[in-house]
Amino acid sequence: MDKLSSLSKFTTACPYLGRTKASSLRTLCTSASPRFPSLTRLTEKATECPVMGAALAKRSGQMVQGFASVAGNVDVVQIHKDKGVDVGSDNIEKCPHASKALAAARMAEELGAAKKRSDALKAAKAAHQAAASQAAQATASKCPVHAGGFDYEQFYTEELQKKHDDKSYRYFNTINRLATKFPVAHTADTKTEVEVWCANDYLGMGNNPVVLETMHRTLDKYGHGAGGTRNIAGNGSWHLNLEKELAALHRKPAALVFSSCYVANDATLSTLGSKLPGCVYFSDSSNHASMIQGIRHSGAKKVIWKHNDLQDLENKLKEWPKDTPKIIAFESVYSMCGSVGPIKEICDLAEKYGAITFLDEVHAVGLYGPRGAGVAEHLDYEAHKAAGQSPEPIPGTVMDRIDIITGTLGKAYGAVGGYIAGSAKFIDTIRSYAPGFIFTTSLPPVTVAGAHASIVYQKTYNGDRQLMQWNVREVKKRFADRGIPVVPGPSHIVPVLIGDAVQARQASDYLLQTHSIYVQAINFPTVARGEERLRFTITPGHTAEQLERVVAAVDDTFTTLGIKREADWTAIGGRCGVGSDVKETVTPIWNDKQLDLTGPAELAPKTRRAGEPRKVDSHAISVARQQFDDLLGPAGVRDVLAPARTASISGLRMRTGTAGRRPLEVPAAVPLSATA
Repeated sequence: MDKLSSLSKFTTACPYLGRTKASSLRTLCTSASPRFPSLTRLTEKATECPVMGAALAKRSGQMVQGFASVAGNVDVVQIHKDKGVDVGSDNIEKCPHASKALAAARMAEELGAAKKRSDALKAAKAAHQAAASQAAQATASKCPVHAGGFDYEQFYTEELQKKHDDKSYRYFNTINRLATKFPVAHTADTKTEVEVWCANDYLGMGNNPVVLETMHRTLDKYGHGAGGTRNIAGNGSWHLNLEKELAALHRKPAALVFSSCYVANDATLSTLGSKLPGCVYFSDSSNHASMIQGIRHSGAKKVIWKHNDLQDLENKLKEWPKDTPKIIAFESVYSMCGSVGPIKEICDLAEKYGAITFLDEVHAVGLYGPRGAGVAEHLDYEAHKAAGQSPEPIPGTVMDRIDIITGTLGKAYGAVGGYIAGSAKFIDTIRSYAPGFIFTTSLPPVTVAGAHASIVYQKTYNGDRQLMQWNVREVKKRFADRGIPVVPGPSHIVPVLIGDAVQARQASDYLLQTHSIYVQAINFPTVARGEERLRFTITPGHTAEQLERVVAAVDDTFTTLGIKREADWTAIGGRCGVGSDVKETVTPIWNDKQLDLTGPAELAPKTRRAGEPRKVDSHAISVARQQFDDLLGPAGVRDVLAPARTASISGLRMRTGTAGRRPLEVPAAVPLSATA
């Protein structure tokens, strides 16, 4: 029963034998059970089988009975006599019959014990499963749809625990920005105010008076929602006018607006990659998640090149025939490290190897260039400045050489939404094929109007950009003076290296609780492990006193929490360009001449002091207003429908209700706010 010379004929009938290797079965057949020595390990295992367990019990009983049935025969006496066995002896093993009977009895006893143990284990398992099932049903009973099914809540719990375990769980602070006190906000408690140092409303356009006035006027006349998708009732003059404005901003033939730039990147890259035959993407290793997702969704071949490494990019481009459709996807300003892509040199490689360029200017539009079109415009600053507001391309400039530009309305322009700009046929292709554009409700007219007013204002007025860059320089210098480790970069991004996920969170909490300064901790997967940081964004709205406070507060935070400073990083070899043996020379994108630092002192940007109003340019306001005369009428003409409610921002009268209001009044001083 235990010695099976061949098991092949049983493998098709027994699932256990069929899935167990022959070598394992041989080991089980030839080794005794540690619990039941008379049984092999295979026999013990067989007792768990509903078929073999019963068969073994029955067979062992038959064997015992077989030996016992002849125990009283005369033949046994003769056997004993022939073998010289003394029946009175205690050594019954000398008796062939008795020893076999004893072995059979022992086997039967141990088979029974093994069967009882197997049954007990099965019963315990069944009881545990029943209890677990009851618990699951009790949980699921709260959701009648899933009662008795998969434990979804437990799955969510386990997935969230993984985020807690690897310190990547995201905590969201409640921050309510105050329009009349930018960059101040209140927390969940309306009486607790904090200074915001990480918002993407880089220029404070979320509370610019002409933007708010335009939005109020639009809301009163056109209501809130867009009414549908672009091809079903949601394609208004607002959207078409904004797209025309964006195309002119980048001096491209056409543009297309999306609900966000994440959607714009995803929809565009996925559509292009799926339509172009044999398309290959060449993606910078530090590209934003929206670009990564768009490339993934396209199903196209993807080649990743080292961040900003032109040699690596060229080596990879060489591997593909020139007539293979290729797209080089990269960014101008990388938001977590502050580095800037080598745009001109990438254009050179694209032309050399037959590729087109896809440039994400999300963290650059509004902030670079004489009209705020981004880094591509800034690289030919004087040429674009001389061309003024002409929508015509300037041949040979970097911006003209870029095939596809994507940008956002949700950062420097203080609104929400995203867009792409390029050739007319390219734009029409995305408009016609991209599900992310076709099947989503279009942006509300009030949002589009606010974004449009913001773009026109920033195209006309360069002062906000200049002051922001000046403030950035000041903060970087003061951090360096105190040994605060800032990841080096030529852009406006100020990434303060912490290097530990727990400390990054602690630093953010300490600044908020102790100094009423809000700056969000940036952890994995947004940045690599060991490169956790606080990312500061400095605006033209921050005062000199606020700059002083934030530097002192960060200095105190580093001391209190024992966070590594520049010298500490140097001692261990450095990280992210911080503490390197060879100091990298970083030249800011904005040079002194572009900041008006080389001309008359009165033209240079000046950080405002507490109590001083923010400057608002009256000419830019006038130009922005004129863009909406056709749809809203001149700003000074209003229908009187109800008594007005007005809000004053240092002399600026803005509509905040339904109708019957006076137009926006811009006094000679043009202040925005006297509160800091």
